[in-house]
Amino acid sequence: MTDHLLPGKKFIAIAGNIGVGKSALTERLAMALGWEPFFEAVDDNPYLADFYQDMARWSFHSQIFFLGRRLRHHVLLLQRSHSVIQDRTIYEDAEIFARNLYERGDLSERDWRVYRELYETLLMFLPPPDLVLYLRASVPTLQRRIALRGRAFERTISLDYLARLNDLYEEWIRRFDLCPVLTIPADRLDFVQHPRHLRLIVDKVIEKLQGKEEVTFDDAPEIFS
Repeated sequence: MTDHLLPGKKFIAIAGNIGVGKSALTERLAMALGWEPFFEAVDDNPYLADFYQDMARWSFHSQIFFLGRRLRHHVLLLQRSHSVIQDRTIYEDAEIFARNLYERGDLSERDWRVYRELYETLLMFLPPPDLVLYLRASVPTLQRRIALRGRAFERTISLDYLARLNDLYEEWIRRFDLCPVLTIPADRLDFVQHPRHLRLIVDKVIEKLQGKEEVTFDDAPEIFS
């Protein structure tokens, strides 16, 4: 438990590309800190099957559902009386996945404008987390981790798609200024296989939440050897 180190309720959210380890880190950080984990759920999207059959027709409907569901989860987490860790942020739906659909032509200009106006209006009223953890990984690392977890529907994800999402993540995180961000080098840190890697992440999260501004992983090179 970290109550003596981090008094009061905290809300952190974990962002990152497909396969980077968001759920695994959410689970392990929650256990290490004694906080409640909150995991992403996409199976209940009533448009998902239609979306995969005809993305151009159903992308707006699907993204509106995801945005509304993520908004509800974000608000519920803000209302918790205890500290929480969220798997994926509300920001990624708009800044990464909806933007990608728009840029590849599966979301029309009209639908994109309406979606962005709704999203930006929500941000005017929505308090951000206390901290966003951004898991950064190269495409080869993402591929290896996707293969290890063995989800059948992820087998067809292309290198180009992962690379494009990575580019959008990097662009977004450079602009993001709603709350502090701690970037975790997921190529070098395997917090699933190596407990000392997880311990390092826990320590850095605590430092960041305590208000230390310049928190990086560069001061612990021995951990990567």
